[in-house]
Amino acid sequence: MSEGGPSSEGDRTEKPGGSVSLLRIEGLWKAYHDHAVLRGIDLEVAAHEVVCLIGASGSGKSTLLRCVNLLETVDDGTIHLDGEEITDVRADPDDVRRRMGIVFQAFNLFPHMTVLDNITLAPRKVHRVGRAEAEERARELLGRFGLADKAGAYPDRLSGGQQQRVAIIRAMATRPRLMLLDEVTSALDPELVAEVLGVIRELKESGMTMILTTHEMGFCREIADTVCFLDDGVLLERGTPEQIFTDPREPRTREFLKSVLDARRV
Repeated sequence: MSEGGPSSEGDRTEKPGGSVSLLRIEGLWKAYHDHAVLRGIDLEVAAHEVVCLIGASGSGKSTLLRCVNLLETVDDGTIHLDGEEITDVRADPDDVRRRMGIVFQAFNLFPHMTVLDNITLAPRKVHRVGRAEAEERARELLGRFGLADKAGAYPDRLSGGQQQRVAIIRAMATRPRLMLLDEVTSALDPELVAEVLGVIRELKESGMTMILTTHEMGFCREIADTVCFLDDGVLLERGTPEQIFTDPREPRTREFLKSVLDARRV
C-alpha cells in the first residue's frame, strides 16, 4: 500500500515554530472486508493544537479517531504518540488509552451512578488515584464547567447538554495528553449545542490538544488551528480555517462546503 494520495508529505502543514508533533499518523489504512475506509492518511498534531476533521458521513472521520484510540485495528501504517509507536504489536492498548480521552455522540454515562461517581471511576480504578483526590478533581471540573450542583445527580435527571458536558468532564478527569471528540453535539437539540461548544472552547483556551469531528462549520472555523477535509477515506485537503473556508484548493472541498452552507440556509 504505497499510494501517497492527496495527503502525501508535500501537502503537510508545517507546525508553528517547528514544534514536535504530539501525534503523528503515517500511511494509515483501514478496511472492513473489501471496503477501504481510510486510505493512506498522513496527519501530524502538535501539542496544544486543535484539529477539526470535516467531511460527509462515511468519509472516515470517526474511524480515524477510533484507530488513534486503538479501538480499531490498523491494517497498515503507523501512529506515534509522544514519539512512541502505539500501533506496534508490543504496545499496551490500555496504557495508550490512559493517555487519551475520547467522547462519542452518545453520552455513555453509567445510569446507576451519580455524576460524581461517573467522573471518578476511571481515575480511581484505572489510574489508582485515591477517592479524595479524584473527587476533588471532579468537583473542580464540575465547577469550572457550570455543573457544581449536579455532582449527586443521576444521568437521567440531566438534560442532553448537561450529560454531554459530564461525558467531556469524565474524559478530562484523567488529565489526558490528547482529547478525541466525535460529533459530540450531533445528538443534541439545537438550543443545547451552545452548552457543549462552550466547554470545547474552554478546553482550547486551557491548551488542551484536540482532534474533533464536527458538522458545525462556524464553530470549526472559530476554534480550529488546522482543518482537514476527508473524502472517501482520503485526507483530501488540509489548511488553516481561513484557507479552507475562504479559498479551498480542491473542487470536492468547495462542493462539500457549498452543500453544507446551502443546507443551513434552508
